[in-house]
Amino acid sequence: MNTKVIRLNDKESVHCQIDSSLSFRPLVAHLKGRLKTEQSLKSEFYRFLLDKIEREDELLVSNINPEELTAYSDTLELIFTILTPLMANSEDLYWALSTPIPDKIFFSTDTFYNFFQDRNPKSKINKKEESLDRQQLRFIYRIILERFYKFSSVLKNEIIYAHSHPETNLTQYYNIHTDTQFVDIKYVGSLPEINYEKLGYHFQEGDELEFLEKTLPLNNFSFEGFTVISLSDITVEHALLGIRNVLVDHNYQKETFNQISQALKTIGGNSKIDFGLMPFLTVNGKLVFDNQEFSDSKLINATREFALAEDVFFAQVDAYKENPRSIFVKRITEDLALKDPFLKVLKQAGISSYSVLPVFNNNELAGIMEVYSKSEYAVDDNLRSKLQPAMPLIGQFFQYSIDEFGTKMDAILKDKFTALQPSVQWKFNEAVWRYIKNNRNKRKTREIETVSFKNMYPLFGAIDIKDSTVERNLALKEDLQLQLNKLLETLKKIKSLVHLELTDKILFDCNEWLTRINSLTSTNEENLLIEFLETQVYPFLLLIKTSHPSKTKVVDLYFESIEKERGLSFKNRRKLEVSMQMINSEINQFLEQAQANLQASYPCYFGKFRTDGVEYDIYIGQELAPDKSFDTLYLKNIRLWQLTSMVEIARITKGLVNEMPRPLLTTQLIFIHSNAIDISFRNDERRFDVEGAYNIRYEVVKKRIDKVLIKNTAERLTQPDKIAMVYFNADEAKEYADYIKFLQDQDLLNDDLEFLELDELQGVAGLKAIRVGVKYVSGND
Repeated sequence: MNTKVIRLNDKESVHCQIDSSLSFRPLVAHLKGRLKTEQSLKSEFYRFLLDKIEREDELLVSNINPEELTAYSDTLELIFTILTPLMANSEDLYWALSTPIPDKIFFSTDTFYNFFQDRNPKSKINKKEESLDRQQLRFIYRIILERFYKFSSVLKNEIIYAHSHPETNLTQYYNIHTDTQFVDIKYVGSLPEINYEKLGYHFQEGDELEFLEKTLPLNNFSFEGFTVISLSDITVEHALLGIRNVLVDHNYQKETFNQISQALKTIGGNSKIDFGLMPFLTVNGKLVFDNQEFSDSKLINATREFALAEDVFFAQVDAYKENPRSIFVKRITEDLALKDPFLKVLKQAGISSYSVLPVFNNNELAGIMEVYSKSEYAVDDNLRSKLQPAMPLIGQFFQYSIDEFGTKMDAILKDKFTALQPSVQWKFNEAVWRYIKNNRNKRKTREIETVSFKNMYPLFGAIDIKDSTVERNLALKEDLQLQLNKLLETLKKIKSLVHLELTDKILFDCNEWLTRINSLTSTNEENLLIEFLETQVYPFLLLIKTSHPSKTKVVDLYFESIEKERGLSFKNRRKLEVSMQMINSEINQFLEQAQANLQASYPCYFGKFRTDGVEYDIYIGQELAPDKSFDTLYLKNIRLWQLTSMVEIARITKGLVNEMPRPLLTTQLIFIHSNAIDISFRNDERRFDVEGAYNIRYEVVKKRIDKVLIKNTAERLTQPDKIAMVYFNADEAKEYADYIKFLQDQDLLNDDLEFLELDELQGVAGLKAIRVGVKYVSGND
């Protein structure tokens, strides 16, 4: 243990913001209180510590000098002993005692002392960049509000330290926690009242500390006691959060695989390992592999580089699908390489140890994760245990990649084998004709030209299903509860007819899981439940079925209940999918019919794509119809149409709520962009995309505004029963305000128009929004 004083952030000068004194009197009062109620042997320990403190007069004063506590290291060690788990090893604890306002640390574990001696304060990662003065002021008011006003969640500022591990060079993350239970706060006079409405307003404005300084001056407060500081390693949680953010971003391209691989390295704690991610993509029920975009597999790269026969590769993978399991090769020897063509190409690629882990999503094999290294014995079963918390997230990532691949396949099929929209087909016809003419009687074929349209006015709309991720997780939890209840019923029937001690053990475990599932919050727990079912329950049921044929029906009824298409254990997930399909089907049908009428006024390009809901792009401009003069009135007409159509869509989806097996709500979002942009048809992806750096900014904003928050709040802009319109320029807001006024007069919108400032997004500042409520017809309220 260490009694050297550590001055936190000693490079900064912090003025005294409140009267505070280091004292052990709050601890003494606490020990005396515990002795009145404690009946166990702990009371003897408490009494021993209390007597020791009271014998040392210097420890009972109200303002101890931290530098003088070196002489009382044995007493401090006793305090450490009662405040930490008895079996804890001090070498593993980042733990310390500090002054009431954390400024000077006067006693700490060696681990904690070394950590702070080695770390630069700049390695702190804070949500807000604040001076130390304001950080301490925030700390002081947080405690005051908790103690005197019962505010338990206001002004909490999490501090995270990040540093690079000297051996692995991987970044590790630590969260600092300050325990103030041994700090007494006194106030002279009558405690001021707080106007909570005003306090809330100042939180929104970001000047809450200034408000509190005026309302609750600190000159009448005093702090006495000491704080307990501890650090916890949150490296794994931070890495898992990084993977979750990838899922939220809905970006499943090449750079995403690198991000996930780095997070997995951090979780594994080994920089010498690498990862391959291979979701199982299928075309017509047969596996295909796309290592350019939807996969990142070392095995695929090695088989192509060293020309392994494709039929051998596919045969082995198909066989693996029939019997998925974890495979570990800790050392790829020459003998192993001669016997196995896969190990041969891996060895040729410089790989010395290799593992394959099956990845499941909703109990279905979604792909495999490779773990490999150029070092021997770097991959083992212990590494699999470390990676286990990430496996459900990898399963979700694989499923999203599979869905994205299917979406891309659908889009290409529509573009290649169905007619292009009439508004753009004429230009493709011209390009094809020039392609034919330019390549006549020429030995070298020229590439077909890029089809482009200049000065297009874009319109973007998004209809999203509210809290779709939350709904999916809730449906999963409810289905797991049904599955466990059915399993308990099955096991009880088996127990009544077959005497096996193991039945009681599995029944006990099932009841335990049923309790845990009610408060299921961790994807790791979900994965452990699946592992329990697959490794303990199902083999037991199959054994009962084989050994006791008379129990076959009981076992079969359970397995029928977990069939995805008809089983009881997928009931809620099926209802959710039906509800989502109902919404998307109605929206798609409405948009298909509505755009046909829209094209009659002036030709436009209408591109629709699938998310959890429906998003669409509309482009309109002169180059779409060279023979018809374009006027900005057509743009205003289509903008009014878009706003009106959003009202109709909101009414349609609201009207479906009572028909859905699982009620869902939608949000409606429009992005207003006044400046014309250029678009071109990307032949490689068979879709239109924007051109130029400025125009790309439009795409960036589109992809990020669906989760934007109202400035200085935690409230999402997009809300059910509302239409949100995001814009940059005041002229845009004025134009849409006129449309809203017109639709309010038509009884389509409520009289609740809001003009809102929005939080900055990465790379995007200055966003604003209009939001207005939809007026529903009778029966949709």
